[in-house]
Amino acid sequence: MWIGILIPFAGTIMGSAFVYMLKKEISPSLQKLLSGFAAGVMVAASVWSLLIPAMDMSEDMGRLAFIPAAVGFLLGIAFLLVLDKIIPHLHVNEEKPEGMKASLKKTSMLVLAVTLHNIPEGMAVGAVFAGMLADDQTITLMGAIALAIGIAIQNIPEGAIISMPLCSAGSSKNKAFFYGVLSGIVEPLGALLTIFLAEFILPFLPYLLAFAAGAMIYVVVEELIPEASEGEHSNIGTVSFAIGFTVMMMLDVALG
Repeated sequence: MWIGILIPFAGTIMGSAFVYMLKKEISPSLQKLLSGFAAGVMVAASVWSLLIPAMDMSEDMGRLAFIPAAVGFLLGIAFLLVLDKIIPHLHVNEEKPEGMKASLKKTSMLVLAVTLHNIPEGMAVGAVFAGMLADDQTITLMGAIALAIGIAIQNIPEGAIISMPLCSAGSSKNKAFFYGVLSGIVEPLGALLTIFLAEFILPFLPYLLAFAAGAMIYVVVEELIPEASEGEHSNIGTVSFAIGFTVMMMLDVALG
């Protein structure tokens, strides 16, 4: 279990290390490609690894088996919406910060922006491992590992998206790498917290899975898709989204 929880964090570390490999700043086309790919992975993970298992766990409710998934999903959206309004943060390529006003450095707000959407990813991994530990037949060890690997894959471009612009903005490579890694530390912490809470609210595990899915979809719609399609019209973001979606779907079905 411990290795599975740390797999996504390893992806963030690998992506942040791109700052040592690439000398130039990240190009708009590459950023579109990376954002689209990450969005595709997160959407597929939300459906196959979280929402479908949530409904499968609730099959004893018959035709109302969708209720835990629907309620949890909407609560996850609302949770990220509240965090988005409260926590001061700044998205890459944006000049105006979001959230509550605060006298934070641009670097800190860039890191907080990425940290915001790493929270639901950690929750998602924690939720599926909680289901696996509870011996729920709808979630297998390989299914949980598949989700962890999928999130790790999309964390690689996310790590690069945060560390590369920081370096271009004047931070040293070591500092940019450190901040990139720091933005991902919430994932294993969020996973552990979710597993801990699941022990006390096991009957609500379907809601927890759907909650994580809603939070992830919020990030996709509010941040990743706009980043993948901003600027001059291009199909790069769309194609990379399709590839990311397909990769995650294949992982979940093949390993789950």
